[in-house]
Amino acid sequence: MPSTPDPVDIVVLVSGSGTLLQALIDATADPAYGVRIAAVGADRGRIEGLARAERAGIPTFVERVRDYPGRSEWDAALAARVRAEAPALVVTAGFMKIVGPDMLTVAPILNTHPALLPSFPGAHGVHDALAYGVKVTGSTIHLVDDGVDSGPILDQRIVEVRDDDTEGSLHERIKVHERAMLVDYVGRMAREGFRIDGRRVRVGDGPPPRS
Repeated sequence: MPSTPDPVDIVVLVSGSGTLLQALIDATADPAYGVRIAAVGADRGRIEGLARAERAGIPTFVERVRDYPGRSEWDAALAARVRAEAPALVVTAGFMKIVGPDMLTVAPILNTHPALLPSFPGAHGVHDALAYGVKVTGSTIHLVDDGVDSGPILDQRIVEVRDDDTEGSLHERIKVHERAMLVDYVGRMAREGFRIDGRRVRVGDGPPPRS
């Protein structure tokens, strides 16, 4: 019987309730998934995302912007803390801070966004799509670059906008797809490898990452 390969280490960054993180925690309970969450970091303390990690026995850390003279110093400190875990991937799961150049050198960073990029980037994607009056929106999973939600796209899922939608009801339906895509692509990238080719991410084309 073939042995299960060693899992690939990832670090997950959160800012809030951690529902995306929980989906990853649940997935990593299966050794065949091929991923271990080495640590969960946050930009603020006393949030449910950190509590979820602690209940699962995952080490946590907090790096707050206000504890540093400026954003560049915060970014350098965050990068150093994440780099100490030697992750093959970093996942920003509802992390509400834009990372800087130091973090971008640590490892590929995977993010989900609650809109169909390049439309409605930024922190208010659901609100902006609803206010614009679009008939469909959805979720995007992409790599993080030095712009705002502008990195190479891996996948997108469409969600119909209903006439009676509120921002909350629409966001809840989008989150279903966000969670599914994140679990799918983190696992596939860990098990099958990936290659970044300009604006394309070719999953399954390249050696699996190793921590």
